[in-house]
Amino acid sequence: MEVTEVPVLIVGGGGCGLSASLFLSDHGVGHVLVERHAATSILPKAHYINQRTMEIFRQHGLYDTVVERAATPGQYGRVRWQTTLAGDGPLDRRVIHEMDAFGGGATTEVYAADGPVLPIKLPQLRLEPILRRQAEERNPGRVLFSRELVSFTDEGDRVVAEIRDRDSGEVTRIAAQYVIAADGGRTLGPRLGVQMQGVTRMAEVTTAYFTADLSAWWHDGTLITWFMNPYRPDLNSALLEMGPTWGRHCEEWGLTFALGDVDRSDDAAIADRMREVLGLPDLDLTVHKVSHWMVEGVLADRYRAGRVLIVGDAAHRQPPTTGLGLNGGIQDVHNLAWKLAAVVAGRADDSLLDTYEAERRPIGRRNVEWGLASWFHHRTMTEAALGLGPHVPPQRRPSAFTQYFETSAVGEVTRARAAEIFGTHRAECQAHDLEIGFAYEQGALVPDGTEPPHRSPMGDVHHPTTRPGHRLPHAWIERDGRRLSTHDLVGSSNGFALITGPVGTPWAEAAEEVAAKFSVPITVARIGPGAEYADGGWADVREIADDGAVLVRPDNHVAWRSMGAAENPADVLGQVMSEVLEQGAADKP
Repeated sequence: MEVTEVPVLIVGGGGCGLSASLFLSDHGVGHVLVERHAATSILPKAHYINQRTMEIFRQHGLYDTVVERAATPGQYGRVRWQTTLAGDGPLDRRVIHEMDAFGGGATTEVYAADGPVLPIKLPQLRLEPILRRQAEERNPGRVLFSRELVSFTDEGDRVVAEIRDRDSGEVTRIAAQYVIAADGGRTLGPRLGVQMQGVTRMAEVTTAYFTADLSAWWHDGTLITWFMNPYRPDLNSALLEMGPTWGRHCEEWGLTFALGDVDRSDDAAIADRMREVLGLPDLDLTVHKVSHWMVEGVLADRYRAGRVLIVGDAAHRQPPTTGLGLNGGIQDVHNLAWKLAAVVAGRADDSLLDTYEAERRPIGRRNVEWGLASWFHHRTMTEAALGLGPHVPPQRRPSAFTQYFETSAVGEVTRARAAEIFGTHRAECQAHDLEIGFAYEQGALVPDGTEPPHRSPMGDVHHPTTRPGHRLPHAWIERDGRRLSTHDLVGSSNGFALITGPVGTPWAEAAEEVAAKFSVPITVARIGPGAEYADGGWADVREIADDGAVLVRPDNHVAWRSMGAAENPADVLGQVMSEVLEQGAADKP
């Protein structure tokens, strides 16, 4: 049987696998992607694309295409709690609480100050076709759907996989230096003995994806509305716009609800249950897909098994709260792609790939823990805010809601107390620092011994820093009349950037020497008065002197910094680059 040889095989063509393909193409790494399904996702699934992920898409030339189909913060930037969607009773259609969220409203200015782009809302079933088209254009003939992994063997210096065409039944073989497991943990991880550790099967959730005209009842500008039914808690639900039009004239929706005793195989009964939950018994709706899924919070015990790198849902799965699943997976492969490029090209030792786990697994752990905490808190917060809970008998439920909406002094204090409780939800919907403030403490970087900035316990206050391991702070700069972000100094290829102050010429000269020595492109940017780049805010976040320097990796994380000048800058920078790329690691004792 003929064998196709490629540097990298990607198993899985969801949002994470397709992103891996795009990033590898931009880094010039040959690869094949195989996906067992015939098409991209038919479920909305993830729908919030956070600021860090949008920065990554911008770096790889995807931003404009994605934003064209998406809802922007001005269209979705609030979360709402409401009694019911419909109805004419005194407790129906009442807004309990709402707050700005995910880069919308009052949070927009904060998000805009810390990044060149804002987050967006675009369900996965609309995002994945965009990623697939782009991946196919950048890697023609090697993004293969309806292809299933049958077997694989690690032969030491390569992995050989057998791939079945699910349409024709033909089996082919692919030999790759490395494999990216973006298969959701269905195949490669279990076969390699990778263990998912954590909390499993916490709760079963039903989500329906459907079409209906809800324009008479929906509030515009909402990312998600949670309905707290004042009469029956079993009718509590969550409703989200799924596009393609955004706002009250949205055509498609996602409804998460309790199925109750309805037979999950009875489509008509499920549709009737949805009408009951929505309070619209005569609603004309078309159900596209109903999914039943388990809430869990699990983390792979390792992110690397020989020549297989574990990413996305195969490495970490958590509740959807805070939107850390797909975003975390895309950020996984963004971290991994430039390292694979360096290793495949021979610029770095294989041990550089070990830094993927060292850097991303702690982030995966925190995201899982944060998602779990947010999930449990959300469930208790809403009950506490309205004075509900297991101690409140069902017949008391309407009176609790009536008291909440009273114009009396008691109603006023009830709402004031509730507002403070609802305010704790910012740890889920305003987790700005959680989204862009994560940092790597060890890995492909050279620590400088400084302490990290204080992180808000609620995850909502971000402190930019050039400390090694952190995301490069965004600041606007200008060259030749063109406005740029500091993030633009690192493009979609596999180059580094060296940012210096206005008198950092010795560092700039050293960068040229080091780039030639290591065959690694290094973009040099002197920023400040009299330098090539005019400063539009870099001085406020750079944390180095005018003669200092910051080395930035291809993924826009800081690899190293010098607060000031050095006696032999070329020697210093050369040693740094050697450490970052793990050159000579094989010779270490």
